[in-house]
Amino acid sequence: MLVALIARDKPDALQTRLDNRDAHIAYLKSSNLVSQAGPLLDTNGDMVGSLIVLEVDDMSDAEAWAASDPYALAGLFQSVDLIPWNKVI
Repeated sequence: MLVALIARDKPDALQTRLDNRDAHIAYLKSSNLVSQAGPLLDTNGDMVGSLIVLEVDDMSDAEAWAASDPYALAGLFQSVDLIPWNKVI
């Protein structure tokens, strides 16, 4: 199943994101569950969140992956939504 992880950063947390970015990118690349990933941007082009599409067996796999993300461990996110997703195009 595909799951869209949509995470919004806490206000004024860009430095936390930057400080943990290398570990986060390494986590993305080391995982066989990540289908697509990239930052959400504000109108100035600054990173303010994440959109990650995971390919998992069930929602508990997505929850476990999200909990182990270095960004989550650093307390970057204000909110994280895990939403079943269906790729059409």
